[in-house]
Amino acid sequence: MANTLFLVLISTALINNVTLSQFLGICPFLGVSRNVKTAAGMGGAVIFVITLSSAVASLLYKFVLEKYNLTFLKTIVFIMVIAFLVQLVELFLKKFVPPLYRALGVYLPLITTNCAVLGVALTNVQKEYDFVTSVVSGFGTAAGFCVAIVIMAGIREKTETNDFPEAFRGTPAVLLTACLMSIAFYGFGVLPK
Repeated sequence: MANTLFLVLISTALINNVTLSQFLGICPFLGVSRNVKTAAGMGGAVIFVITLSSAVASLLYKFVLEKYNLTFLKTIVFIMVIAFLVQLVELFLKKFVPPLYRALGVYLPLITTNCAVLGVALTNVQKEYDFVTSVVSGFGTAAGFCVAIVIMAGIREKTETNDFPEAFRGTPAVLLTACLMSIAFYGFGVLPK
């Protein structure tokens, strides 16, 4: 069991990185990755929301939706759970970390509609993960998102003052960086022969 959980954790964080291989959560990945501190804050918020929503969604699916034959409502129920958790994060940051709350701006409430968060909950149900595996999968996915966004922010900070040709400045440079990161993360899944 421990080996399986470790494999789920590593595969969701690195090999099948939600942002760099599945292209989910691109909006906050590109929008909040301007500096490392803000990116780490977003990564922390996403870790909290995805991990908790994976746990709650797993329990709700198993003990309510399946039990009462309401599985057709899973998407709506999962979105409501995610929205509630994002509101908790937003209230916490507004009260205790106002600078991070202001820095995240519109991207914080957008976690509610971040397809990565909903995608994890739906994938866990589709793969029929038990509660513990769902939580590990959620945490691994969120940790992978956090690693990717912090790396992207670090690269963007270092290359901000570089002399790029006009055609590559701004968004093209960011997308090219994301492409190269995707290729690098792809290497985690390639086994040597």
